Amino acid sequence: MIEIFLKTLPFFGLIGLGFGAGRTGFFPPEATAYLTKFVFYFALSAMLFGFAANLSMADLLNPRAAAAYLWACAALYVLVMAIAFLRRARLEEALIEAHCSVIGNTGFLGVPLLVVLLGPDSVPMVLLILTIDLIVFSSLFTIIITLSRDGRVDSALPRKLLVAVAKNPMVMAMVLGLAWAATGFAMPGIANDFLTLLGAAATPCALFAIGASLADKKVERLAVVSWLSFGKLVLHPALTAFAALVLFGVDPQSAGVLIAAAALPVAGNVFILAQHYNAGPARVSATILVSTLVSIATVPVVIAWVTSF
Repeated sequence: MIEIFLKTLPFFGLIGLGFGAGRTGFFPPEATAYLTKFVFYFALSAMLFGFAANLSMADLLNPRAAAAYLWACAALYVLVMAIAFLRRARLEEALIEAHCSVIGNTGFLGVPLLVVLLGPDSVPMVLLILTIDLIVFSSLFTIIITLSRDGRVDSALPRKLLVAVAKNPMVMAMVLGLAWAATGFAMPGIANDFLTLLGAAATPCALFAIGASLADKKVERLAVVSWLSFGKLVLHPALTAFAALVLFGVDPQSAGVLIAAAALPVAGNVFILAQHYNAGPARVSATILVSTLVSIATVPVVIAWVTSF
């Protein structure tokens, strides 16, 4: 346990460094925005392309794992929305709270952290979770909120969702990487060196950007924020463990990656959705901050448990 905690410290140390740089004003919000853009469009995409180019579609097609993760997310989604409605929250607020409970920071934190701590065999499950988060739940959120506001689904919505997915560089990096793998050709040495060099920047830059983006966040409505953080850091991995190990019989190694990924703190892109739809952005912002801080203690515990599988 102590060994795992010490291994995670450098990752969270980089987040802390970014937080300090942002909090003191040395790294202003504009700099954070451009660093995030660099990671999102270049460094992380290069890393994901490299991972996917060494896999096959068969590696990602794990129906039991996908079903277990979807079941756990759906169960928690419904629970969080039900509790929000009991507090008489608006549909948009209930929806974004549910989104907070299931969308972890798999891209910026999970990819570097889990691949290092759980090994290269964890890559297919990490990419599977990224795919589910970016395509299934982002689409679900958009469809429900559109229905609630317009009373119907616009015929152009499927095209808009498809365009949104196609514009996401992480999704496209995985798709293009799998397409390259399907050709059976080896990656040219120069191209591989380029991708390795660019992808190596993803881990430090992504973690620093996470910290810097948290610098201007404040904690409001502590009771709700604490509940949402508990849902993300505790209930999500617990339900994923139940679904993977009991209901769907996922192999222990894949189940361990699913559980560890479910234990990650709330992703920053949830705040972008909340802000865009004016669905409790301050609450989401505070939940990202609190869940990230608390995850320093909880993530090593979960990873230590799943490595015992």
